[in-house]
Amino acid sequence: MLLATLASTAGAEPLEKLAGKLAKGLKDQESKKVAVLNFPYPDGGTSSGSSIVQERLTTFLAESGKTEVIERNLIKKVLEEMKLETTGIIDSATTKELGKILGVGALVTGTLNDLKKNKTEVNARIIQVETGKILAAGQTKIERTWTDSPVRPAGTKTNGATTTSSSGGSFLGKPLIQLAILLDTSNSMDGLIAQAKTQLWKIVNELASSERDGDSPTIQVSLYEYGNDNISRGENHLRQVLPFTTDLDKVSEKLFGLTTRGGQEYAGAVIQDAVQNLQWDKHDDVYKAVFIAGNEPFTQGPMDFREAIASAINKGILVNTIFCGNRQEGIATQWKAGSDLGNGDYMTIDQAVKVVYIQAPQDEEIQKLGNQINKTYIPRGTYGKEAHLRQGAQDISVAALGTPGAPTERALFKAKAQYSGAASSWDLVSEMESGKLKLEELKQEELPQDLKSLSPAELKSHIGKKIQERKDIQKRINELNKAREKYIAEEEKKKASGQGIETLDQAMLKAIQIQATKKNFKF
Repeated sequence: MLLATLASTAGAEPLEKLAGKLAKGLKDQESKKVAVLNFPYPDGGTSSGSSIVQERLTTFLAESGKTEVIERNLIKKVLEEMKLETTGIIDSATTKELGKILGVGALVTGTLNDLKKNKTEVNARIIQVETGKILAAGQTKIERTWTDSPVRPAGTKTNGATTTSSSGGSFLGKPLIQLAILLDTSNSMDGLIAQAKTQLWKIVNELASSERDGDSPTIQVSLYEYGNDNISRGENHLRQVLPFTTDLDKVSEKLFGLTTRGGQEYAGAVIQDAVQNLQWDKHDDVYKAVFIAGNEPFTQGPMDFREAIASAINKGILVNTIFCGNRQEGIATQWKAGSDLGNGDYMTIDQAVKVVYIQAPQDEEIQKLGNQINKTYIPRGTYGKEAHLRQGAQDISVAALGTPGAPTERALFKAKAQYSGAASSWDLVSEMESGKLKLEELKQEELPQDLKSLSPAELKSHIGKKIQERKDIQKRINELNKAREKYIAEEEKKKASGQGIETLDQAMLKAIQIQATKKNFKF
């Protein structure tokens, strides 16, 4: 009766299709015997949904007649004897041991991700126990027919700390995007770094133009470099260039400071560092993703990439891989295996390709307005002065690249709410407009020299004029951009080159749009 009820509930059909997709991975395998593990949430928590999905997949795989499936109670007993959590997230060594004890050739594992109160995403994969190779993977959405929140078992460890039981499945309520960009800076990667410099502003513009429930997202970006001999072997040739920040001028500045030098490219180690040492948000409705780009085998280094990616999945972080070279070579060197395991996308780009931008009639005026908007910022204190100088320096650096589209994209981002919002830590205009700072709280020594002689009333009036001036410039930039987007869309239709060569921005944006849509972002 229980199985009949489960099979008839909403969401059973998508899971049946998912089971069929997973079973195809066993087609060429000698052993057709599998064990379906429990399906946890990314933080390792479980709910009744974890066992419901496990039970349904077990039923559908058994009904297919193409596989022999181990009884769920036996799996639970073995896991308890091995003193493992029944979370389904295990490392490669444990996978092999578990497979040997159960006498199976493959394990079905995965995670749940609550999208809404009544909708859940199921990510699943079937893993060959002997090699840890992913034989097949799939994703589907089902109705969330259970009402309990996920809970981590008491006494389990998270980041080295023992925890008591705690609820998961929580929602931040406001749109947040967290991106960790991991760039190979070994000798052969100059083209990749050049693309990152020119295309950063296009990427963040697209993200800033998205929305969820009518609200624009906050975008946090972190930057890592790896594979560089300037960084010692003891540090795994990797470095956190920037922690998560909303100040994209800082990201641009650091990108321009990167230099390449040959080294060992430890993909697993840099992923693990980013997962462990960045301040990832814990809420389930946040889009969290790693993008790692490089061109050497994904298996290099002391850290098994499978274990590093399992850590990412535990935190609800998607891992996307970008191989700079031939698609088949990237597959052979395990870059696709990394993205499959990380529930992300595998992409290949030509880092040597010359990026062709379509110049629009509106570009020149947009760039001029982008420079003018700097004059609406009033730096507060020493930190504000440094940030204001960085703002102008990045305008010069981006323009010096000689890529027509890059200064335009940067100017467009200056018209976005996030750009001025990020400046509210140093810009008097942003601070006053947001209400973070009251005029009476301002110290005279924090003012620029030319404003120190103004009376409070005069200073208030001056700041008010800057607020309005900025709004006018932002409005004009956005008006011009509407016409620009229409012009570019028409030119792209005419162009239709069909070369199929992707650059960094195209690869990242395609993946982000598909993945963030599952978190209810709209583009």
